[in-house]
Amino acid sequence: MWDPHLLSATSDVAMSRAHVTHVNVARPRPKMVGNRVIETAIDKHAVDQPVDVDLDGFVSDQVGNPRVHGGNQRALYAFAEEDYDWWARQLDRELRPGQFGDNLTTRGIDVNAALIGERWRIGSVVVAVSGPRIPCATFAAQMGERGWPRRFGEQDRPGAYLRVLEPGTIGPGDAIAVLDRPDHDVTVSDSHRIFRRDRSEAARMVGLPALVSDLAEWADQQVNGS
Repeated sequence: MWDPHLLSATSDVAMSRAHVTHVNVARPRPKMVGNRVIETAIDKHAVDQPVDVDLDGFVSDQVGNPRVHGGNQRALYAFAEEDYDWWARQLDRELRPGQFGDNLTTRGIDVNAALIGERWRIGSVVVAVSGPRIPCATFAAQMGERGWPRRFGEQDRPGAYLRVLEPGTIGPGDAIAVLDRPDHDVTVSDSHRIFRRDRSEAARMVGLPALVSDLAEWADQQVNGS
């Protein structure tokens, strides 16, 4: 399903090596979402040069609504090329890197199986896995698929948000090295599933290192009613 013209020259990196296949950026543009027009940068496109990363993500990338997107807790969004391949088969259409709003398209690492708080080095940048992507109306408008948030959410392949711990640069082909894993068993996929439908397991998310604050507060409210 992949168009070879969309792939960078670095995509022939060994498939067994965890690496970034594409670095994707965008600037906000108007998009019709429901019955209103909003500014969004969800429609990202690949660049072929390394990109500077500060504590809030790619310096050359922007978000349309910083109140609910971006910031250090969700500085970068990683989505696996393997999951793009799977969705391309399910939808019977071509998908390109960045189409889901991912800053980093990856191969060779299961981003959904990463533990919350797991630390990676990507290029010269150190990040911590901070939570799952929760599908929204803007994502639905981007995809144009009927019932998309529900359909996407049911699969528990949300991709991973990343906090930036040490700024630097990331480019296509950069290796992804797992530096350490915390002493718990809650993965990105688990946190997504618990939030969406298995709220009886919310206690597993209380006190997780690096978890985005809104999900941390949600878990605390589920358990403690505070």
